[in-house]
Amino acid sequence: LDWLNDEVINFYLQLVCQRSMDAKNLPKVYAFNTFFYASISTKGYASVKRWTRKVDIFAYDILLVPIHLSVHWCVAVIDLAERRIDYYDSLLGRNQKCLDLLKNYLIEECKDKKNQIFDFKGWQFNLRTDIPRQMNGSDCGVFLCKFAEFASRRAPIVFTQQHMPYYRRRMLYELVKKKLL
Repeated sequence: LDWLNDEVINFYLQLVCQRSMDAKNLPKVYAFNTFFYASISTKGYASVKRWTRKVDIFAYDILLVPIHLSVHWCVAVIDLAERRIDYYDSLLGRNQKCLDLLKNYLIEECKDKKNQIFDFKGWQFNLRTDIPRQMNGSDCGVFLCKFAEFASRRAPIVFTQQHMPYYRRRMLYELVKKKLL
């Protein structure tokens, strides 16, 4: 089945962040750890408050939030510069709870780290359905990584399930080389 585990996903998302730091023309990207969503959704903001004590998430353009739902991976993309949160699920699941949780996280983080009230004026919140759909039970991790990689460049999502074998090989190469192509 070749499922991607949390370590592979964390490492790949760090490569996405590294590319954004190296390229002047790309948005600056921060990726949360794969355990972030599980922790905040079960234990609340207090459980993740210290995770960003050395990071100002508001200094980034895009925040990537990998989401593990027991046996399925999704990703939320918080675009601070374009004022939007997009939820990407390759099975097209609806997860309003995730959007609400991330909105609340931004409010709490802004209050805690900046002593300010986060302003959601003009923000959009989208459960994306205009995205490629997964046609098997094992590619959700690859879809997560590719959704995040495309969103980190603000590129249109133009791949399909048929691209997954190629993306698996490409990702393996990128992980070994520790650099995105």
